[in-house]
Amino acid sequence: MGAQQRNAESTLAKGLGWFSVGLGLAELAAPASVARAIGVGDDDDARTLLRTYGVREIANGVAILGSGAHDPEWLWTRVAGDVLDLATMGAALRRNGRTDGRKLAIGIASVAGVLVADVMAARGLKTGNGRANVTGFRPRQRTSIRVSKTFTINAPPDEVYSFWRQLDNLPRFMRHLESVEPLGGRISHWVARGPAGLRVRWDAEMIEDTPERISWRSLDRADVPNSGTVEFSPAPGGRGTELRVRLQYDPPGGKAAKWFAKLFGEEPAQQLYDDLRRVKSLIETGEVARSRGSSSVVQPAQPYSGGRSAAGGPR
Repeated sequence: MGAQQRNAESTLAKGLGWFSVGLGLAELAAPASVARAIGVGDDDDARTLLRTYGVREIANGVAILGSGAHDPEWLWTRVAGDVLDLATMGAALRRNGRTDGRKLAIGIASVAGVLVADVMAARGLKTGNGRANVTGFRPRQRTSIRVSKTFTINAPPDEVYSFWRQLDNLPRFMRHLESVEPLGGRISHWVARGPAGLRVRWDAEMIEDTPERISWRSLDRADVPNSGTVEFSPAPGGRGTELRVRLQYDPPGGKAAKWFAKLFGEEPAQQLYDDLRRVKSLIETGEVARSRGSSSVVQPAQPYSGGRSAAGGPR
């Protein structure tokens, strides 16, 4: 009975994996046809969105099949995708214009049916010891992403610290960060853009704040639990400040989220590298230098001339 049930669960998971691949190929190859079929209207925005969803579906399907259809984490990622699809179609249903209400209603019902199948498959897969927990969910295994980068900035450590410590400076060089709002004391509210433009929010507590080191951690109910440390030390040879940043966060979906982030050009180490190049330029020149072609390449900064930074950071 146990082996037969496991085979059935694996077969369902494989079927959902192949379904993801097939749907993704259709969305990539013929987004206009898919848009008309589900009634969302055939325009540039719809085609772009469907191609994005197509990449997601293919990647998810390949991951399910590559895991031997035994890893429920990828199936839970499919569930999240189903919810996103339903939200998109629901918004289209409420929108006037070139949408087809009848086709959209049928499409929503179809996606809801697939959502049920995805949840059943994810809940049915067993943990490594062959037992499910009391809820049927796989025990949560936190897949933390850790990144660390060091940059030399041609400015004194106390000035680099002061610039970083002024929280409203952070969105100026962290491209994915929309806002940081102090809430009083050591608590602040953060809003950032995740892969595919999704917004994530959290409250953070500063747990260490000295001219040599700033550390923080997110509070409960953060969309993306995270923590980090920034260190400011004199660079060898009197070359300014050695800025060392270490970040850790637990993305929704664990390793699945990390894999999708790379697909959408949001690889964490590269993102941090680009952010630090921008803060270097801001402190040394007062602006983020822009290059031709790639925003991740910053033009050479001018030497630091002493005194208050051009970027306006407090002393």
